Amino acid sequence: MSPLTSPKTYAGLAAFHAVDAVLCALQVPPIKKALDTVECPENIRPVFPVVKVAAAVGLASVTRFPGLARLTTAMLTLYFILAVGAHVRVRDKVANTIPAATFLAVFAAMTVKGPDTDA
Repeated sequence: MSPLTSPKTYAGLAAFHAVDAVLCALQVPPIKKALDTVECPENIRPVFPVVKVAAAVGLASVTRFPGLARLTTAMLTLYFILAVGAHVRVRDKVANTIPAATFLAVFAAMTVKGPDTDA
């Protein structure tokens, strides 16, 4: 079992996305600033908490529904491709793009490997 296939990794990332969903729903200043920087329209912003809750649920399902967890990592890969693209489009600082690029790499690798089902 590698860290990328471990159910504990999926659980940790599920918790992260659950907290992130709450912070997005509250529009905390750092998140609002990041969305303003990439010129995300105000009418699209309410979708982010829903997407992040769905991601948290999908990742947390890893032990019962590994296929759903793998589909979730694939969808998160697409999400972070779009996020990196948004940063590049507005010529954002590299330092602001690195987190999205890191998540892109992690979720792409998790999608390729799939979750460990030998737990």
